Amino acid sequence: MNKAELVHAVQKTLGKEASRAEAERAVHAVIEAVKTGLKKDKAVQLVGFGTFKVSLRKARTGINPSTKQKMKIPASKVVRFSAGKDLKAKVK
Repeated sequence: MNKAELVHAVQKTLGKEASRAEAERAVHAVIEAVKTGLKKDKAVQLVGFGTFKVSLRKARTGINPSTKQKMKIPASKVVRFSAGKDLKAKVK
């Protein structure tokens, strides 16, 4: 499912009185709220869905696939998602 399909699904869930533009604004607002929460290095927990959180990835040594030389990969922040119990049950 891509973003356009998600907007369409939200519009169907909201009912006939909701326009496509309203559904798109709702999806955009949720995505922006998650981004803002993660930017503040906080976990964003959506009960029944899952938790988004920022993790630190340690610096490590890697290998450049084209030159086969070792290279240092710096530490970085990554976003991790952990599915909630309800979401796991729906997927099974």
